Amino acid sequence: MTHRIAVINQKGGVGKTTTTVNVAAYLSRLKKTVLVVDADPQGNATSGLGVDKHALKASLHDVMFGEVSLEQAIVQTDTPGVYVLPSNADLANAELHMVDKLRREYLLKQALSTSSHDFVLIDCPPSLGLLTINALTAADSILIPVQGEYYALEGLSQLLGVVQEVRGGLNPELALLGVVLTMFDTRTSLSGQVKEELTKHFGDTLLQTTIPRNIRLAEAPSYGKTIADHDKWSKGARAYKALAKEIVDRV
Repeated sequence: MTHRIAVINQKGGVGKTTTTVNVAAYLSRLKKTVLVVDADPQGNATSGLGVDKHALKASLHDVMFGEVSLEQAIVQTDTPGVYVLPSNADLANAELHMVDKLRREYLLKQALSTSSHDFVLIDCPPSLGLLTINALTAADSILIPVQGEYYALEGLSQLLGVVQEVRGGLNPELALLGVVLTMFDTRTSLSGQVKEELTKHFGDTLLQTTIPRNIRLAEAPSYGKTIADHDKWSKGARAYKALAKEIVDRV
C-alpha cells in the first residue's frame, strides 16, 4: 500500500526540502521504495537528488496537465529505491493554468494515481496556493517541519486552518502525521523554549526526533547528494535515519 505524505509549511527556509530528500534516502535503506514529488517550482528537491532540473525531458507540470504519463516523467536517482518526479521553473505557471480546469484541486492526486511506491513524499512550495492545495488533496497525511527559532509558531495556525478546510471537503481522510523540529541548536535556550511551545501545542504529535543544525546537512545539496551519501556519520545523518524509522512506526 502506498502512503503519501505532504511535507508542508508555508514559511520558507524551515527545512522542507532537506527533510523530504533525506527521509526518502533513509526510507530506502529500510527497504522501502520512495517517490519524491517536487511540487516546488524552485526545483530544489530535484537538484538535491542529483537530477539536472535544466535538462528534464518531462516534469511534474507535464504529468499534472496530461502531457505525459507518470512513468514517463519519473527519474531514478543515484540512491537505490528513490525516484523523483522532478520540477523546474515551468511549474511556476501551473497555478495560472489550473484556474479554468475542472476539479483543479485533484490534478496532482490524479497524476499520482498509478504510483505503486511504498511512500510518496511531496515537497510543497512555501505558500498556501493551488499547488499546496493539490498536495493536501493527494496526501494521506502531512509532516510539518518547524524551525527551532523565534517565529517558529507564526503562521502555523493559518496552515492548520487550511488543512482543516481541505479535510472538510476535498480530503476528509487527511491526517497529521507529525511536527518535526528542524535546525535545532542545543547551545541556545531559544531552541529549548520553541520545543516546549511545540510540545504544549502539539503534544504527542511532535515527533521525538529533532534535526540539528549541521554544516554537513547544509553542504549536501550542493553536491546533489542526500546526507546519507554525503556524510552518513554526521549528526544530521543520524537524525534523519532516526526520523525515517519514527515515520515508518507511525504510519
